[in-house]
Amino acid sequence: MNAAEVFSIVNLLALLMWLLLLALPKWKVTRFLIDYKIAPLLLAVIYAFYVIQGLLNGGLMDFGSLASVMELFTTEDGVLTGWIHYLAFDLVAGMWMVDQNKKLGLHQLVMVPCLLGTFMFGPVGFLFFMSIKFFKNKKS
Repeated sequence: MNAAEVFSIVNLLALLMWLLLLALPKWKVTRFLIDYKIAPLLLAVIYAFYVIQGLLNGGLMDFGSLASVMELFTTEDGVLTGWIHYLAFDLVAGMWMVDQNKKLGLHQLVMVPCLLGTFMFGPVGFLFFMSIKFFKNKKS
């Protein structure tokens, strides 16, 4: 399977999970997927494969400078590996936010911008959620 095909598969997997988080966060199937972190674990397995492949083919990865990190993203496999990393951790953050909302009790319409923000812009959505959580807890 080539990098473009793997890219399509991981994107589809992540997108389906995000749709469940956004539209059906309390559904039994969604809760199972959240509780056992199924999608991030599948992404982690694929990610580990590419990291190990990269280590075997290119040796140690250098994160010591911007230039060396940029070098890691000069191949299809390098970009794909980084992309899978983002997908997995953004999903973990989104799942955590949905879990936190069980205690917070925010309306799903409030959660949607937080989750969409995390899906599209990672830390920005997380920041938005944490701000709402802070003010909600301060108010209580």
